[in-house]
Amino acid sequence: MITMIAAIAENNALGKDNDLLWHLPDDFKRFKQITSGHYIIMGRKTFESFPKPLPNRTHVIITRQKEYHPEGCIVVDSIEKAIEACPKGEDIFIIGGGEIYTLGMDFADSLEITRVHESFEADAFFPEIDRSKWNLISEEYHPADEKHKYDFSYQTFTKA
Repeated sequence: MITMIAAIAENNALGKDNDLLWHLPDDFKRFKQITSGHYIIMGRKTFESFPKPLPNRTHVIITRQKEYHPEGCIVVDSIEKAIEACPKGEDIFIIGGGEIYTLGMDFADSLEITRVHESFEADAFFPEIDRSKWNLISEEYHPADEKHKYDFSYQTFTKA
């Protein structure tokens, strides 16, 4: 199963200057819970946005830089090779950024989206979710509170 997991704004914004646009502690916990113990596929810029590799996950990094080999990571030059690098039967998570999500859309079986109910200025965007190809199977709304500046919803989509 290949799942794309992302937090995206109403205008599909993901981030700006290789950073997130919001801080949602519950979303971070959910991301950790869903992806722990699994293979995570990302672009080089997404990997470099982390202070250190995420614990208890196997990092598969897509880059065109031939000499790029961070310790303990699998490095490939295409989405196809990234998927092939993961063991058969393993749950795989595509975690960004924008270009990698666009490449991954055709390979994904499901989408785990945190929809932030606000629009933002950004330079990285999630591809449009074509509702003729994706079914929304669950949605859970969370209002803003003292720890979460914005309302957000967890949405799960499966391929139609």
